Amino acid sequence: MKIYLDTCCYNRPLDDQSHLEVQLETMAKLDIQGKVKEDMYELVWSYMLNLENEANPHEDKRKAVQIWENIAKFYCKPSQKVLDKGTELKKLGIKSKDALHVACAILSKCEYFITCDKGILKKDIKEIKTINPIDFIRNVNNYEN
Repeated sequence: MKIYLDTCCYNRPLDDQSHLEVQLETMAKLDIQGKVKEDMYELVWSYMLNLENEANPHEDKRKAVQIWENIAKFYCKPSQKVLDKGTELKKLGIKSKDALHVACAILSKCEYFITCDKGILKKDIKEIKTINPIDFIRNVNNYEN
């Protein structure tokens, strides 16, 4: 199963952990990444993840996120197709950078776009399942809600 984690997912363990929701999302995200390392999921990385990560002013956080590029099985490069799909997704009210992330996931044929961004999660994106890390674990493990 191919998955794409967006920048907010990678940074979740580096966020303020004083809120229970952030702690749970962090644990879920770390579980997902553990399963990526065990080859249970195929991770997709993208040029957008590189662009956003390089903009992070904290070197330690940048390095913690960057290691996942080498673990990923697939890489989505910039292309006209990505830009066109991103433009199409922006019409749903998705911010430009987020639309390009989603476009990368769709064009890489990911089954899931995993994010902690509530704005993206509220959008009706037909081509891919957008899901929070906690719900992803529930979904793939067939846990009851």
